[in-house]
Amino acid sequence: MLSTSFSSLALPTSLLQTLEHLGFEQMTPVQAEALPLILTGNDLIAQSRTGSGKTAAFGIGLLVPLNPAFLGCQALVMSPTRELAAQTATALRTLARAMPNIKIVTLCGGTPFGPQAASLEQGAHVIVGTPGRIKDHLDRGTLELKGLNCLVLDEADRMLDMGFLDAISAIIAMAPKRRQTLLFSATYPPSIEALASRFMQSPQRVSIEEAEPHNPIVQRFYEITAAERLQTVVRLLAAERPQPCIAFCHTRQQCQDLLQHLQAHKISALTLHGDMEQRERDEVLALFANQSCSVLVATDVAARGIDIAGVAAVINVELSPDPAIHTHRIGRSGRAGESGLALSLVAPAEGGRANALEAAMGRALDWQPTASLPAGLETPLIAPMRTLAIAGGRKDKVRPGDLLGALTGEAGLPAEAIGKISITDYQALVAIRRDLAPLAFQRLEQGKIKGRRFKVRLL
Repeated sequence: MLSTSFSSLALPTSLLQTLEHLGFEQMTPVQAEALPLILTGNDLIAQSRTGSGKTAAFGIGLLVPLNPAFLGCQALVMSPTRELAAQTATALRTLARAMPNIKIVTLCGGTPFGPQAASLEQGAHVIVGTPGRIKDHLDRGTLELKGLNCLVLDEADRMLDMGFLDAISAIIAMAPKRRQTLLFSATYPPSIEALASRFMQSPQRVSIEEAEPHNPIVQRFYEITAAERLQTVVRLLAAERPQPCIAFCHTRQQCQDLLQHLQAHKISALTLHGDMEQRERDEVLALFANQSCSVLVATDVAARGIDIAGVAAVINVELSPDPAIHTHRIGRSGRAGESGLALSLVAPAEGGRANALEAAMGRALDWQPTASLPAGLETPLIAPMRTLAIAGGRKDKVRPGDLLGALTGEAGLPAEAIGKISITDYQALVAIRRDLAPLAFQRLEQGKIKGRRFKVRLL
C-alpha cells in the first residue's frame, strides 16, 4: 500500500516544512501515485479529475531538482489559459517560498511583451505560460530552453481542444531531447495518446478513478421558460444565499444581461469573459477570491483552471450542450473536500442537453419545482469585503507584511478585519471588512507604506 505522508518522500527539509505550514498533511491519491515516479525522473501521464491535487504533484516534482545558481529555464509548464497559468505560478511560488532565490516567470498573451522579455533577461528558473506566448518568446530569442530538465503539459486535453497542438509541437522541438516530460489531463482521449507517443520516453501511467469524489456535489435542475431565466437566478440566490457563487452563461451578452439584472437587485456581482483585457480579468478574479464579490458571472473561459477555495454554489444559467463542460463547471463548487451545490436552469429548447447529461451521468436528474423558490431577495446580497488597490507591487519591494503592518499599525485596524492580500509586479490588492474599508482607505491614503506614499483606490 502506498504511503500518503509527504515525509515518506525524499524531499528537502525546507519543502517539507512549507507543506506542513500550508496544512498539506497527507497526499491526495494522484500525488501518492505520481510523486514517487516523478522524483525518480520518469516521464509520466497522469489522468485525474480537476481539483485532485495535480498542481502540487508536478510542482513539488519540478522544484526539487532546481539549481538556484543556474539562472536559466530549468522547468517549463504549459497551461491552456492565462488564468490557469497565473494560478499555477502562484501555487509554485507558495511551494517554493522557503527555497532561496527561485524565480518563477509567467508568460501569457494579453499582457505586454516587453516587460516579460525584461524579466527573462534577468533570468528565471521556472516558466509558466500559454503555448502561444511561450512560442513567441522562443521565436524572438528572448527565451531559451537549452537548460530545460522538466516539461509539464497541464490540462493537456484542454490545450488540444483549444487548438494548441502546433504551438506545443514547435515548443517541444526546441527543447532538449534529454528531459523529463509530465503530462496531466482530466481525460485521456486518443489525441492525448498520440501526443504522448510523439514526445514522451516510455512514460509511466497513473489513472485515478474515484467512484465517490471527496467533494460530493448536490445537483438540482429547474425547468423554466427562456423569459424566466434571469429572474430565476435571483430567486435561487434568494433561496440559498451562497457566497461566493459562480453563475455560468453561454455567451458574453448573456453575462452582461445577467450582471445588470443582479446589480439592479442589489446583488454584488462581477463578470468574467474572454473579451476582457488581462488586467481586468486578473482584478475580477482577485476580487472574487478575496470575498469582495458575491457572484461571478462567467462564460466557460472560467470553467477550467480557476481554483478558488470555498465556492458555495455554481448556477448554470443555461445548460451546456457538452456534458463534459457541465462537469467542469460544477467542479468549481465544493473544492478541498467540501460538499458542493450545482443549480441548473433548463428551458424547453435545452431539453436535448438535459437528456444527454442524464445519459452521461447514468441516473435521473433531480428536478425541483420553481414554485418552491422565493419570489425575490428580501435583503441585498452584498459581499462581506471591499478591496483597496495600492499602486505598488513586487517591483516596488512591497510585501504582504508591509501592508499588514501599515494597516494594523499606523492605520489602527484590527488584524481580523484584513483579508486576503495579493501582490503583482506593480499593484497590491487588500481585502478589508466592508464596514471598515472607507476608514482603511482614508488612513492609508494619508499614511505611508515602508516610509513611502502610494496611490490608493477603493474598488
